[in-house]
Amino acid sequence: MAPPGGRTDDILFSLSSWPRAILHVDGDAFFTSCEEAIHPELRGKPLITGGERGIVACASYAAKRIGIKRGVSLPEAKRICPGLIVLPSDYETYSLFSRRMFNIIRRYTPDVEEYSIDEAFADLTGMRRALRASYETIADRIRREIIKELGITVSAGLSLTKVLAKAASKHRKPDGFTVIPGRAIASYLQDLPVGKLWGIGPATTNYLNKMGVRTALEFARLPEETVKRRLTKPGVEIWREIRGESVYSVTAEEKSTYFSISKTKTFAPPSADPDYLFAQLLRNLESACIKARRYDLAPRSLVLFLKRQNFSLAAAEVRLTRPSSYPLELSEVLRDAFGGLRERHVLYRATGVILLDLMPDAQVQYSLFEDALRAERVERLYEAADAVGAKYGKHALHLGGSHLIEERGKGKRGTPTVREQTVLYGETRRRHLPLPIFHGEMDGPPGAGEE
Repeated sequence: MAPPGGRTDDILFSLSSWPRAILHVDGDAFFTSCEEAIHPELRGKPLITGGERGIVACASYAAKRIGIKRGVSLPEAKRICPGLIVLPSDYETYSLFSRRMFNIIRRYTPDVEEYSIDEAFADLTGMRRALRASYETIADRIRREIIKELGITVSAGLSLTKVLAKAASKHRKPDGFTVIPGRAIASYLQDLPVGKLWGIGPATTNYLNKMGVRTALEFARLPEETVKRRLTKPGVEIWREIRGESVYSVTAEEKSTYFSISKTKTFAPPSADPDYLFAQLLRNLESACIKARRYDLAPRSLVLFLKRQNFSLAAAEVRLTRPSSYPLELSEVLRDAFGGLRERHVLYRATGVILLDLMPDAQVQYSLFEDALRAERVERLYEAADAVGAKYGKHALHLGGSHLIEERGKGKRGTPTVREQTVLYGETRRRHLPLPIFHGEMDGPPGAGEE
């Protein structure tokens, strides 16, 4: 649909087809696809992961077709499909599939951004000559190699920017491949709801709708002056991206900057035991602090929350007197906040901790009234704990307050994954080699039928 008195292409896109070539690869129902690759007998069946959480973490396309969505409770999912196959989430194996998927993409370009466990951006710009193929051919080769080597399907989108590439990968799912070159941007955007654009949330969608903007093409047609006056910086950047101007670069480096770090744990059966709940909460804190120390960060605020059996939340935020990533220094603060948050005789099913307002650890200053010698001893203690954790598992050394988890178990729901139950030679219960366990059937004993 062109505006009165002019053509869309004249107003928006007088671009060469490929000033940049950005690929977005997105796993199709990634967790259940990994399960189907390992267990071929499950292919095409209604299947979900998330049995340990009590909600649907991922649903296969067969399950989606009958109305089962992510986040639905297990009882509701089983009501929809009594024959539903429920599996615990095997994140260790999913991460191996993820790593292999990213490595396949790196065969074609070093510029690969691991956006999430099942998503990646890749900058293919300039690789046509080196690989002697068009960008479309290179992108499709990547997608086909992932499918062939991993036994899972992925959808891919190729365009000039990250926002357009991500929109393209969502266009045909599952197992789809969509290409949006420069001169095809307008025709693609004309039927795309503005709320489907990456980075445009419900609030911005409603705001744009009030401005008379309902499609991505109508958004792209807005004058630059209007966009800058009416929208914030992220909105302006998305507007530029959908017009074919690459604003967001593909970041190949490992992420090292965080605005927050969160760790949660769902356990079963639900518990009202204050000691067990605090042990889970302290373990959350220890895990979050391990990650913070890995990136030399320290939080200035701490949020803790408890999830009740009915999925409602109770949360509290504490401002720390001094930034710290050492649980030994934060445990009393956590205990005091927990005491004021927990309700007696109420069953809780999950705990969580969020570290906020992170700053570089090197910038943490001690006041004249603090015991600098004690602080130095705590720092050395955790240097040793991190070294032990790197060798024997991150919670090999932990505070006594969280030891109740070791005595009573971590509270997993349902049957442990096959990988968790299997200990190969050279492995321990805590540390596994990076090898998934594949399953197959044999017609007879090894060597049967051989001469």
